[in-house]
Amino acid sequence: MKTLTIVGGGWAGLSAAVHALNSGWKVKLYEAASQLGGRARGVVRDGLLLDNGQHILIGAYTHTLSLMQTVGVDIESSLLRMPLAVKYADGSGLQLQPGLPTPLNVIAGILSAKGWPWPDKWRFLRQALQWQRQHFVCAPDLSVSDICGGVPRSIMDQLIEPLCVSALNMPCNKANAQIFLKVIEDGLMGNAGCSDMLIPRTDLSMLFPVKAKDWLTRHGAEIVTNQRVTDLHFDEPSTVVLACPAWEAARLVRHLNPNWASLAEDLQHTSIATVYLRTHKTLNWPLPIMALKNSADAPAQFAFDKYRISQQAEMRGVIAMVVSHCNGDKETLTQAVLQQAHEQLGLESVEALLTIVEKRAAFECPPHLVRPSMYVHEGVWACGDYVAGPYPSTLEAAVRSGEQAMAFLNNSLIDENNT
Repeated sequence: MKTLTIVGGGWAGLSAAVHALNSGWKVKLYEAASQLGGRARGVVRDGLLLDNGQHILIGAYTHTLSLMQTVGVDIESSLLRMPLAVKYADGSGLQLQPGLPTPLNVIAGILSAKGWPWPDKWRFLRQALQWQRQHFVCAPDLSVSDICGGVPRSIMDQLIEPLCVSALNMPCNKANAQIFLKVIEDGLMGNAGCSDMLIPRTDLSMLFPVKAKDWLTRHGAEIVTNQRVTDLHFDEPSTVVLACPAWEAARLVRHLNPNWASLAEDLQHTSIATVYLRTHKTLNWPLPIMALKNSADAPAQFAFDKYRISQQAEMRGVIAMVVSHCNGDKETLTQAVLQQAHEQLGLESVEALLTIVEKRAAFECPPHLVRPSMYVHEGVWACGDYVAGPYPSTLEAAVRSGEQAMAFLNNSLIDENNT
């Protein structure tokens, strides 16, 4: 039986492991941390099951949803599905219309958006249709700001900037336009349900990594946690898939492929913070997720009502405030978010529960971004959201990379056997 060693137990490594077992490999997976899940895992605080960072999925994450179903996740009960919405406390903003096919749901959402003057709506529609006529393709040296010349300032501030910083974790003037257009194409203009937001009802570990570990163990995989791989010398001959962070992968293969290692090391990363708050006030938001007006003094872009999402009694009054592309120290950030919750959400009495800053949460996506390939060296492959591909740093990118790494690896073995 073919032996595969996977280094890293995040969503990419777990994806590679599941597809490897289904392809007939003997699998051994190493994870340096005590739990699986990488940058999308659960944490416990004061008896509450929270996350190291608030995540959402969308309906276009077809590979992620398929993988979750493979390991036994009940999608309907584990995820709250709702139409894409970037709505503010004053009622302004966009919410797509349910029950309409694409692109009618997008058009209807734009035309019914509150707070946008009619001339602005028509200008934005013309710009969106222009992107569609161009098949969502643009020159590689353009930023998101460059391709939004026809978008009114109000819609840039209330829609494009929040979507860009959430998806690419970068502001529009620095973000890769082609990657952003790919997100728009798949997330807004795909098949029915692709634009829906899927918000986890439970913590991220229970959502997938725990079930994946159980499935992998039942199917014969060996999983070793709390063990950092220091080199690529293993007890038995093995093909290797590196599913660890880019900087760790670079360290392990620098002697094998210095050019690949340099590309991986040159990737820059940005931080995402999640500030968990608790209030004793009943939250009467129209939706369980609210967009926030973002500035240097009001850093969070979105707020999540954890009780309404999970329907768990212990989550009553718990709010997750998400700060993408965050800067500054944790204490200053927490105080700014508390003030923002008071001013924009009308929360008079609110306390900070926990602030988690994932310092290298996502790789930066500037124009002309060059990412390392999946193939590293003979017998060594890499997967992860950072490897070459059309998507930014998302769960879907990680899952697809694990699946694709195994597809390339299996095809290479078929080619060897046929020669």
